[in-house]
Amino acid sequence: MPRRGRKPEKAKNFKGSMLRLFKELKPFKTLIILGLTMSILGSILSILAPNKLSDLVDEISKGLVINTENLENIATNVQTSLSEEEMKQIFEKLIQVDLSDEKIKQVMQTTSAEEQQQFQSFLTNQKDPKEMLNNLPTLPIAVLKIILPASPYEETVISTEDKLAFLKIATSPDPSKEIGGLPNAIANVIFKEIKIDDNRISALDQKEFLEVMATLDNKDQAALYAKIDEMPVSIKKAVEPKFAEEIIKKIVIFLIALYICSAIFTYIESISMTIVSNRFAQNLRSRISKKINKLPLKYFDQNSTGDILSRVTNDVDTISQSMNQSISSLVSAITLFLGTIFMMFITNFIMAFTAIISCLVGFGFMTVILSKSQKYFNQRQKYLGELNGHIEQIYSGLNVVKVYNGKKQANEQFDILNDKVYDANRKSQFLSGLMMPIMNFIGNFGYVAVCIVGAVLTMKGNITFGVIVAFMTYVRLFTSPLSQIGQAMTSLQTVAAAGERVFEFLDEEEMANQQELTKYLAKDKVKGDIQFENVFFTYAGNNEPTIKNFNVSVKSGQKIAIVGPTGAGKTTMVNLLMKFYDIDKGDIKIDGVSTKELTRENLHSLFTMVLQDTWLFEGTINENIIYNRPNVSQKRVQEVCQFVGLDHFIKTLPKGYDSIITENDNISAGQRQLLTIARGMIEDAPFLILDEATSNVDTRTEELVQKAMDKLMEGRTSFIIAHRLSTIKNADLILVMKDGNIIEQGCHEDLMKQNGFYAQLYNSQFEL
Repeated sequence: MPRRGRKPEKAKNFKGSMLRLFKELKPFKTLIILGLTMSILGSILSILAPNKLSDLVDEISKGLVINTENLENIATNVQTSLSEEEMKQIFEKLIQVDLSDEKIKQVMQTTSAEEQQQFQSFLTNQKDPKEMLNNLPTLPIAVLKIILPASPYEETVISTEDKLAFLKIATSPDPSKEIGGLPNAIANVIFKEIKIDDNRISALDQKEFLEVMATLDNKDQAALYAKIDEMPVSIKKAVEPKFAEEIIKKIVIFLIALYICSAIFTYIESISMTIVSNRFAQNLRSRISKKINKLPLKYFDQNSTGDILSRVTNDVDTISQSMNQSISSLVSAITLFLGTIFMMFITNFIMAFTAIISCLVGFGFMTVILSKSQKYFNQRQKYLGELNGHIEQIYSGLNVVKVYNGKKQANEQFDILNDKVYDANRKSQFLSGLMMPIMNFIGNFGYVAVCIVGAVLTMKGNITFGVIVAFMTYVRLFTSPLSQIGQAMTSLQTVAAAGERVFEFLDEEEMANQQELTKYLAKDKVKGDIQFENVFFTYAGNNEPTIKNFNVSVKSGQKIAIVGPTGAGKTTMVNLLMKFYDIDKGDIKIDGVSTKELTRENLHSLFTMVLQDTWLFEGTINENIIYNRPNVSQKRVQEVCQFVGLDHFIKTLPKGYDSIITENDNISAGQRQLLTIARGMIEDAPFLILDEATSNVDTRTEELVQKAMDKLMEGRTSFIIAHRLSTIKNADLILVMKDGNIIEQGCHEDLMKQNGFYAQLYNSQFEL
């Protein structure tokens, strides 16, 4: 027996099922195109985001570190000013020692004897110009002011003392280390004012910059940051960390707009696909509802009620839910997957290969593990079905198990099956439980690979830090679609399987079209004669006919009883009469009109049926009795209930005829049967069919019902199918059926006198 709530298996023809599904979705193509377009646009915006995020990170990074570009520009300008060529040119113009006779005479006349002696010694010991310059600082200042006097240089007067200081610096092994002793006047000559980012850096600021840089022992970033505060204000403004607020603001606004648009597109896509799935499901249910009324009874005989209900409920819900989740997810995932690969290669092909290879290694590992788990999932479903079957079997026959002391054996079998389910479930859940850790591993492995390779490329200056951040996002965007594609394909398999079952139902052969049938029998004008003429009927799949050359003539107002063993064709004959099945050969006529010429609705309106199986719906007693007959008066309902002996029971209920019946109400099977009999007695139809209608009532109630039904059947043609032969002794005609044909017919007394098959059936009721 099919279990409700089960998941559909894989489709027999996946391609065919999907093509049929898309064909059925044509009325919703506008919404579907809108949804898929929004899904693609949302994915594209998600793909574009990392690059802009990379730009944002780079701009923020610039604001967190010194402006190395400006620092290098300043250093380059300073170094250019201190270049050997520049220094030589300035040196030659400033350091011009005048040892002319006039200057020597002036020294000898204006300086002290000691200073003159030092000067004489200087002149005597000089061997070459270089040595003379090296020894020049040893002379007294009074002498130097004569032979190295103050002189103008580019509108700046350079004193002897400043020239002497410059001489010491210029002749030192490392002039940059002596820059602190450089006079300001000389500094103004050496360094020219420069402008960087609207910052004017004077010659003295450049000198101070050199002094600070000269004290920098290590060239690492930490030491450099520590020295920034010691630099001149103009240089500090040019090199200190500073955010490009306008650029960052524009990027942030762009990203916010991008994310908002992506969210809007995703929302529209979600709404569109939800509308499509719900309306499609609604359309399928409506079509199924109409289809049910057009299907022949043989379909319901060949298919279980549980399977039909599963198609109407579970399969339609599965199509609705899975389709909503799978189609847009698949399109979005494919777009993300391909777009991410494209953007990664556009950004940096080395990083792209790193991200893709690292992720594919992880996915390959995951595929191997999950493939191993599939057999355990199959085993789990198999063993679970066996366990459920065992439980259902034991509980349905629990009394027999207890009577025969089979509890131990049942428990042992249960333990064996339960252990199998446990083992398969443990293995399958363990392996499937690895999926999330593996997915996390893939993501983390990809992050690590991207960071390592990115760090190497950053150190080489090939990429910026922002590119690494972008690729960390790309790794997530690359791994996520792969799992989404897998899930979407699984959902599509489920959709295809469910759709296949629903479309099979919708494509089932319907009952013959009745549009050409124009004859009509009004139930208030029907006399009540029925004639079966050489009727043959065979159920689908059977080799032998169930009804063979059946002939009988029923007169108006007769009470016809049909008896016989199980499988004799009693109910089949009634089903043919009601046109639930179409006969193979022969004809059935009502008042001379063939049932082939009457619509099923017209034919059904001529009959009232009371079946052995009781059917009550949740509603009041009144509503159950007058079902689909709105013009029945309350008085008529009460009269019928008095006829069948229900009136007293109904009056004991809290609200009488307005009491609501539910599944949980404590109403006996006999009372339910009486309610259905009352419902049948309400119908004012010329024909009455009772199929074991009194089987669930006790003997006392049966007697009361029999009298009421005798009165009800007055003037009506009635057919009674009964196994309890005592209920049909007063029938006008008893038809004894066996193997699809009438073997005996007559009243009760005549059939008993024949001492044939009927007499044998009747007497067997009283045998011990």
